[in-house]
Amino acid sequence: MVAGGEAPARPGRRHVLRVAGSVLAAALAGSGRAAAGAAGSGMRLAAIDWAMLETTLALGAVPVAGAELIRFRDDAPPGLTPEGIVDLGLRGAPNYELLQLSRPDLILSSPFYSHYEDRLRQIAPVLSLPIYTDDAPPLTLAMAALGHLAEALGDPAAGRAAQRRAEDALSAQAASLRAHADQPLCLIEIGDARHMRVFGHDSLYGSTAARLGLRNGWAERTAFSFLAPVPLEELANMPEARLVIIGPLPPQARRALSRSVLWRALPQVSGGRVWQLPRMNAFGAVPSALRFARELAAAFRAGPVEALA
Repeated sequence: MVAGGEAPARPGRRHVLRVAGSVLAAALAGSGRAAAGAAGSGMRLAAIDWAMLETTLALGAVPVAGAELIRFRDDAPPGLTPEGIVDLGLRGAPNYELLQLSRPDLILSSPFYSHYEDRLRQIAPVLSLPIYTDDAPPLTLAMAALGHLAEALGDPAAGRAAQRRAEDALSAQAASLRAHADQPLCLIEIGDARHMRVFGHDSLYGSTAARLGLRNGWAERTAFSFLAPVPLEELANMPEARLVIIGPLPPQARRALSRSVLWRALPQVSGGRVWQLPRMNAFGAVPSALRFARELAAAFRAGPVEALA
C-alpha cells in the first residue's frame, strides 16, 4: 500500500503488451543473429510448413521461427531442430503478431497454406514450394526443394551438396535392402482395431521406398499421400506383402487386436511378416525420407516383430 491507502495503479494492457513485445523482439534479434550466421546467407527465415522447415535445416540454415515446434520435434528426426527457434503456433493458424515480431526476410510456406498467403506477404516475401501434390512422388519434389531454397538463399552450392549427400545415403540404404526387393511392402498406420491409413506412391514413405528399389503393394490411388480410413481386411488382398506398421498402435486398438480373429487370420500376421517402425513425420522433407530409409533398413536387419509386441 502507498500513502493515503491507495493501491498503486496497475499498468494497462497496451503497456504490458508493449513491454513484452520489446523483450521478445530483443530475444528474437539475438536468435536471428545466430541463425543468420548458421545459414551463411544473412537472411532471417520463418517456416510455416514442416517440409520447408526440414528443408531449411537440411541446408544448415537455422530459421528464427517455425510453426508447431513441439509436435514437430516429436515427429522429426531426433536432434534436427535446434533450440531457440520461436514457436509460431499452429500451422493452419499461425500467430501473425509473433511472426511480425520475428522480422523475417523470407517466409517459407507451401500450397497447403495458400488461403492465407496474402496475409503472410504483408509481413515478408513468401517462398511457397510444392512437395505434397496430387499423384506426385514427394521425394522428387523434396530433393528439388533443396535446390530451390538454396538458390533463394544465394548459396546454390549448398543445395547441390545436400542433394548429393542425400542421394549417397539413399543409395547406401538401397544396397542394404536389395535382398528384400522380392516381395512388395504395405506401409500403414493403425487407426483403430478395424481401420488403417495406407501410404501410396504419392507419400513420402512410398516414394522413398521406390527410390530404395522396393515395391509398394498398395497400387490403388490415394489422396495427398495416404488413404484413410481403409478396412484392415484389405490386407488380405495383398497376401504376399510385407506389412510395415509405422508408429505405435493406439492402446485401445492394441487391446482389441489382441482378441481379434480377423487380425490373427491376416496372411501377414499369421505368416510372421510384420515389421514396425517408430512414429515419424509423414509430411516432412529429405531429412524425414532419410530417417525412414534408415529405420526401414534397421527393421529388416532386426527381423519381423510379434504383431502386438
